[in-house]
Amino acid sequence: MGKIHIGISGWRYAPWRGKFYPPGLAQARELDYASRQLPTIEINGSFYSLQRPESYAAWYAATPPGFVFAVKGNRFITHMLKLKDIDAPLANVLASGVFELREKLGPFLWQFPPMVKFDPERFEHFLSILPQDTEAALALARHYQSRMEGKVSLAMDAKRPMRHAVEVRHESFRDERFIALLRKYKVALVVADTAGKFPYMDDVTADFVYIRLHGDKELYASGYDDEATERWAERIRGWSKHGDVYCYFDNDIKVHAPYDAQRLIRALGL
Repeated sequence: MGKIHIGISGWRYAPWRGKFYPPGLAQARELDYASRQLPTIEINGSFYSLQRPESYAAWYAATPPGFVFAVKGNRFITHMLKLKDIDAPLANVLASGVFELREKLGPFLWQFPPMVKFDPERFEHFLSILPQDTEAALALARHYQSRMEGKVSLAMDAKRPMRHAVEVRHESFRDERFIALLRKYKVALVVADTAGKFPYMDDVTADFVYIRLHGDKELYASGYDDEATERWAERIRGWSKHGDVYCYFDNDIKVHAPYDAQRLIRALGL
């Protein structure tokens, strides 16, 4: 049986204050609180901009032993460059401080926007350079661009496996060549519930499964009732027989995410 990780995407949301977060809790202590209610969280800030080593170090220190972070890959690679000329930008991401998470570093999530179509050549290059362990990641990180000087951390404490998952949102990815590439490079295809807005695919392409639950009926807004929760729990039980499972709730607008994650944890008896 694989290990099951159930959590949330991000933790810094104003509507959560005074609801999920106790009234008066300092914003600086929100991760401290959330990481003691749930065992794993996706880091969202890394998607919007490169974070600094001191931030990663602080997040590591704020969370308890056994906690796991997923890291969302920078949108400069996926949305702006659309996988063109990405070697140096990927080095920048890896040099920006992720090694500070040490044993709490979980999978990388690479999310692509709806306008990005499947380009076999670009995707194979991207998948081929994703590091499969921290030693390979460090070798790539050393090629960071000069503008990163003074904002990098290359202190790797141990060699560990690294995992990657890809979330796609264009119909062109319903292509056996894409699935074959993911399997070739042992990269997971994200199982994304988007209330029917984007294509749903659930091919298992790696030794783990990565799930993102964006809303049962309405994207980012609707929650998961007991029936929907049990449906996902049953699927996760099945996937966990063959490897680890990471599942993150991204229906944060109406403060459903943390409570839905806790409901799923209870349904799974974790």
